[in-house]
Amino acid sequence: MKALLLAPFSPSALERLRSQVEVTYESWLDSRRLLSPKELVQRLQGVTILIVEADFIFDEVFAGAGDLKFLGVCRGTVTNVDVEAATRHGVLVVNTPARNAVAVAELTIGLMLALARHIPRAHGMVSTGRWSDPISPYTELRGIELGGKAVGLIGLGAIGREVAYRLRAFHMKILAYDPHLPPEAIVAQGAQPAPLETLLAEADFVSLHCPVSPETAGLIDAPKISLMKPTAYLVNTAGAELVDESALAQALAQGRLAGAALDVHPSHPIPPHSPFLGLDNVILTPHIGGATADTIDRYSHRLVEDIERFLRRERPHNLLNPEVWPDA
Repeated sequence: MKALLLAPFSPSALERLRSQVEVTYESWLDSRRLLSPKELVQRLQGVTILIVEADFIFDEVFAGAGDLKFLGVCRGTVTNVDVEAATRHGVLVVNTPARNAVAVAELTIGLMLALARHIPRAHGMVSTGRWSDPISPYTELRGIELGGKAVGLIGLGAIGREVAYRLRAFHMKILAYDPHLPPEAIVAQGAQPAPLETLLAEADFVSLHCPVSPETAGLIDAPKISLMKPTAYLVNTAGAELVDESALAQALAQGRLAGAALDVHPSHPIPPHSPFLGLDNVILTPHIGGATADTIDRYSHRLVEDIERFLRRERPHNLLNPEVWPDA
């Protein structure tokens, strides 16, 4: 049986998989390119197992890859895969939910600390030789502590829960808004349920952890931003579409918000005309929320485990189209 791996994979998981099937490994991060549908169909002749992260797998690929039976996706959301087409062609689709939850949660907290203590500006002052006297940092870079402050988490899924778990150690008051969870589920995570407007008005830090959807696009618009304290900070590691970019930039430029940290952007890389460039109260990172070796190791071994179950004719744990099983 042959497997084609187009996603970055951990060496130990790759060795484990190679002991069971014939593997061709070509990470898209090494090649710096995604395969076209035509190329995918050509490469998938005789291949039973395909692992992807960024490649798009739509109906024409499934139609032309008659030997394909197992598609592993190194992501929680599978917007790059036509699951309905996979189902019609009898291909199992297996994902890796929450594979980067810890990584994104830790970056979120790192960004909160960077905002609260002006860490990027402090580094710049020293590294560029602008630290000219011992007194100015105590006034120019005076920050705040997380302890005792209120944080508002919008979305309490896998990542939001990891953030809440860690922020409890900072003794923060945790407010949470998630319309898909009952209040008792929010309380179980050590958070206080709050309407969105209340959360925005009371939080010293607002952090976004909800998925992008037609219901959440533009969720944080000008009226919502106006509810926030002028001393508050906004952190977005979830999706650029959740926030009205121009409204946020205007509020930051006018001092109606203390600052923001953004790891997600409308395009990658960020365009040179971005309204956030040049603002000294904004921290911009290049979409590195899930970029840890641990994330790769985590999803690699989860997928290998589900491939092993598939080989043993056992249902994979993270199967997205169970109606295909057990006929695949």
